Amino acid sequence: MRILAVDDDQNILALLQTALSALGLFEVSIADSGEEALRQIERAEKPFDCFLLDIQMPHMNGIELCREIRGLRSYHKTPIVMLTAMSERKYIDESFVAGATDYVTKPFDFFELRSRLSAAQRILQEHARASDSVEVARKLKKELDSNLMIALSDPVAMPDIERMLGYSEFDNYVMQLSRTKRFTSHVVAIRVVDAERHHAELSNADFREALQEAGRALSKFTRKTENILSYRGNGVFLSVCHGKAALLTPEKAPSLNQMLATMMASRRFDVAFELEIGGPVSMRLTSRSGALFALNRATAALDTLHGDNTTARKFGRGGARSADAKRSDRLAYEAILKDLLTEEPSLNRY
Repeated sequence: MRILAVDDDQNILALLQTALSALGLFEVSIADSGEEALRQIERAEKPFDCFLLDIQMPHMNGIELCREIRGLRSYHKTPIVMLTAMSERKYIDESFVAGATDYVTKPFDFFELRSRLSAAQRILQEHARASDSVEVARKLKKELDSNLMIALSDPVAMPDIERMLGYSEFDNYVMQLSRTKRFTSHVVAIRVVDAERHHAELSNADFREALQEAGRALSKFTRKTENILSYRGNGVFLSVCHGKAALLTPEKAPSLNQMLATMMASRRFDVAFELEIGGPVSMRLTSRSGALFALNRATAALDTLHGDNTTARKFGRGGARSADAKRSDRLAYEAILKDLLTEEPSLNRY
């Protein structure tokens, strides 16, 4: 994995280059400024596979560099890991909105960093497989976005929508928030009403485009409060809000739907999407496991709008459970186990 590490601290660069290269899994190049990083990117005979970026650098900071890299055609989906001493939410939010894949704070543990880079490598491999699929589709003279079959549960990517993170990036964002020990953060689920019916009746292209328009409306509706968003599949969006002023509540659904209807009408959509907003769930970000469980509870809160206990049954014993639910539970239980092992190192012996 070819990594470009960018930091104005030569000691950090030397440490990264020596330690990561010694693992035998990484080939590390270094740059001591954003400008030098861009020059190396331009000169590189083969594209880099991953970037490690410090935030605090003179002239061009790491967030600005992240945005520049994302604007390059060859690096639209390359993993970018912010490696920084800045732990404030402001920098976390700005980094992910600029296109960061993950966020690691200094001082860092090399075993954790290796784990994060391995995860980034898996993301890179998934993107490569997706690119292969696109190339096959082109050879068959099909437009991927218009003709690729999508399941209702698929978390359709919306990279061109402001503050709309991908599935993995959103999970990483929530995990990083948990490290800041915030108590004013909430997560809210927003669902397309009758999403299953729309998916069955519409073509793949129309359903995908209508979902994108719903995402654009949600982004525009929360622009002032800068909520961080993600589409999770099954017609459900999640919104992370910070502070009471940013809260989305069920009472705001009519205003949101009015905006969505206006936007869809201006683009001459034949379908009318309606969104419903669940109640806010406090994330109580004292642990990563608690943050992940909050995401599940936010989706479950949607069903209380209609007195529906479907979601409750889904999480109950013997109920049918979706792949997304199983994945969320697995991540949550993994986080709980990791939290436990961190707090009680003696358990690692067993």
